Amino acid sequence: MTDQPTSEPPLEPLPPLGVAGNMARIFIHSPLSLLLLIAMLFMGIMGLVFTPRQEDPQISVPMVDIFIQYPGASAQQVASLAINPLQRLMSEIPSVEHVYSASERGQGMVTVQFEVGEQLEHSIFKVHDKLQSNLDRIPPGVALPLVKPKGIDDVPVVTLTLWSEQVDDGALRTMALDVTQSLKEIPNTGQSFVIGGRAEQVKVEVIPERLSSFNISLGQIANTIQTANSEKNAGYVETGNLHFTVYTGSFLRTKEDVERLVVGNFDNSPVYVRDLAKVEQGREEPQQMVNYLSGHSYNYKPNPIYATEAEAIETTAILSPKVAINSAQAVTIAIAKKIGTNGVTVANDIVDHVKNLIKNNRIIPKNVRVEITRNYGETANDKVNELILKLFIATAAVTLLILWSFRHIKKFGLPGLAPATVVLIVIPVVILITVFSAWILGFTIDRVSLFALIFSIGILVDDAIVVIENIYRRWLLHGETDTETAIDAVREVGNPTILATFTVIAALLPMGFVSGMMGPYMAPIPALGSVAMIFSLLAAFIFTPWLAMRVKPSIAALQRAEDKEHHFNERIEGFFRTVLPPLINNRFLGILFLIALIIAFFAACSMFYTTAVQVKMLPLDNKPEFNVFLDMPEGTALPVTANITNQIAEELRKIPEVTALQTYVGTSQPFDFNGMVRHYYLRGRPWNADIHIQLTHKKDRERSSHEIAVEARRTLKELIKKQSSPVKLTVVEMPPGPPVLQSIVAEVYGPDVETRRSVAKKLTETFEAAEILDDVDNYMPESYKTWRFEVDAEKSVRRGISVDTINQNLAMALGGFKLGDVKKGTSLEPTYIVIQVPLSERAQLTQLYDLPIPSQTGGTVPLSELGSFIQESEDTTLFQKDLRPVEFVVGEAVGIYRGDNQYRLSAPIYG
Repeated sequence: MTDQPTSEPPLEPLPPLGVAGNMARIFIHSPLSLLLLIAMLFMGIMGLVFTPRQEDPQISVPMVDIFIQYPGASAQQVASLAINPLQRLMSEIPSVEHVYSASERGQGMVTVQFEVGEQLEHSIFKVHDKLQSNLDRIPPGVALPLVKPKGIDDVPVVTLTLWSEQVDDGALRTMALDVTQSLKEIPNTGQSFVIGGRAEQVKVEVIPERLSSFNISLGQIANTIQTANSEKNAGYVETGNLHFTVYTGSFLRTKEDVERLVVGNFDNSPVYVRDLAKVEQGREEPQQMVNYLSGHSYNYKPNPIYATEAEAIETTAILSPKVAINSAQAVTIAIAKKIGTNGVTVANDIVDHVKNLIKNNRIIPKNVRVEITRNYGETANDKVNELILKLFIATAAVTLLILWSFRHIKKFGLPGLAPATVVLIVIPVVILITVFSAWILGFTIDRVSLFALIFSIGILVDDAIVVIENIYRRWLLHGETDTETAIDAVREVGNPTILATFTVIAALLPMGFVSGMMGPYMAPIPALGSVAMIFSLLAAFIFTPWLAMRVKPSIAALQRAEDKEHHFNERIEGFFRTVLPPLINNRFLGILFLIALIIAFFAACSMFYTTAVQVKMLPLDNKPEFNVFLDMPEGTALPVTANITNQIAEELRKIPEVTALQTYVGTSQPFDFNGMVRHYYLRGRPWNADIHIQLTHKKDRERSSHEIAVEARRTLKELIKKQSSPVKLTVVEMPPGPPVLQSIVAEVYGPDVETRRSVAKKLTETFEAAEILDDVDNYMPESYKTWRFEVDAEKSVRRGISVDTINQNLAMALGGFKLGDVKKGTSLEPTYIVIQVPLSERAQLTQLYDLPIPSQTGGTVPLSELGSFIQESEDTTLFQKDLRPVEFVVGEAVGIYRGDNQYRLSAPIYG
């Protein structure tokens, strides 16, 4: 019997490699791995260069304002006949989230707020389409609606303030218009406008006594000027084989042309305009004031418009840049960027262009200084560069941690070099390719998207570490650093790594579905965080095995590392063997330890209640500016508002960190994203004022902008208490997140106006009594006095004079009635011809009683015989939200004051 050969037991079939193992097998020795690594590196650099940079995420929040003019109608009539039908139409548009309205005497406004994420162009089209298809429903007397859309790209990225102590505001305005025209040559500049300064005009100041002497009315003068200011193409003639165009008439070009016009005849002699009025060509009467003031730290650094302080002195006729500037007249140019363009590039181009204008002495003379009062390009670039630096610091920290953790594995004599090299290469590539993805997905490089990357570093490094650690472990077990073992090691941890990665993604994605503005604002975190996790997973399966094979340590080094790790683990085990047995075996000590844990837990929770720990969704940023908004009692004259504003500005300029201030009285400052949402750009009444405060660079001051704003609020509150008239004052900082109407907003609904306003007033008092609230206000304007000419209908009919004739003549007498314009040179805005009675006479309405009013029967009749002036209260503004009457009460959640200009719970929780 022959011995049969013993059969060996069958080998166990190798498990399938799966996605991870197959990817490792394909790329572990492929030349494509290096090419793919280089390609991803360059794609990331391209994304870093071309992705637009800005400070905040690009949120599409279409808001369309529709303005309605209804001359003579009361606020209630405007609301009932014009605003309510318009609101109903706008509410029918798909994707409209809210419809707001405000109605006052003679006019109203409807604001259509679309859902966040809607495209501005599509929203504008929907509004225009709805209006055009319903023009037949406009009530008699209501003018065609004026549509003015606002979006995030309408916010100016750069504002330039031109000021001078030698040049008046009229010349500054003309200069600013020329500079604006020149700046529009720069590619990718968007909407631009000029704030401040008085436009040039030809004023025809009629003397009422002279009108009566010559039996001529204001209407005759106006008709003479309007009909004379005309030129037309009358046709053509052909003579002698030539073609000639025939023009007739001519435009008025100078004030002398206006003076020479013949209005009528008196005693067979012509009566000229100059016989009835004083004609002047100059600046319009002040309706707004813009001033520039230097602060305590003025020129702490040379103005960024200049390269050096010496250049600033050389290119501007200023006695010294250190000289204090006290309310110099100024105008401000605001320039936005086009949609989708890089705000940093546009801002830099604007600054460079203005530098060239100054150096070449074009447009801007040496006695006018240009200050950059806003540069979102610079602040965005600083913020992005700061966060990118932190990104690299975080990467370096992780690399050093890997070096320390694997310090026993030496390569080329350096401890931890092999695994640290893998991490040091993989993390930057993953981050850069994520930036490239942000460019493709339409995101920008901003503080939120970079926060997403910094947040991801601690997570995305896990995949590479898990893979490299398991490869080392399997090599140590196998006793050889071979390829197959490395591939199988990747296969072994592949599925758990994939599961862990998608678990993190599942935790991030819900943030992308938050409603309101917070959702799109925070969208880069779930989007880019998820992209970074996916690319880190791919890099762990593709590049980590490839790199591990090229910087692999020796088996001896791995063995030494294992021995050191066992020794370290034994020390940790010894600690727990010493501490835990007494707690486990001794019931009293165990219960005592449990009680200590419970006490520690509740002590930690109590920190929220006691405000020992501040609860914030987003921290307040350290900004280079903040604003103060001033509201005098309704009906306050412009000079009074300007006087109070100057007093407040003088107090603000004493703050050590303030470099400069700009005051805007009777007009609004260039709006920011916060101002766009809150409609600050509509602040144009004589009793409204804005103060823009600029601070030194955050590196040059110890206090944050929030701490400075807190000090300003407390100081100004004490100042306004000393004023004889009530002053509403609001200190506004840039919010840390998306803007809201105010951090605390109460909406009061009720059956009638009296009930709503009574409740709103009580709620305002409650807000004012709350210690954690400040800047409390409501949207209920106080009624103020107005004058109205009460026409005696019987007398006017008997004299053959219509009410419309009286209205028109009074409108011409009281100032600003435009009769056209004079055609002069290459001016960038029209030089209007206005007719009015001199201010010295119309300031007293009783002096207008001698104003002659033309009669249809011939001759004129004094105004005093047709009625009288009576004083009455102005209608208050009526607000609605989503077609429901409402009153708003707002307040800023500043927290509980604890001294040293510090508050607890000082930031609102945005939701």
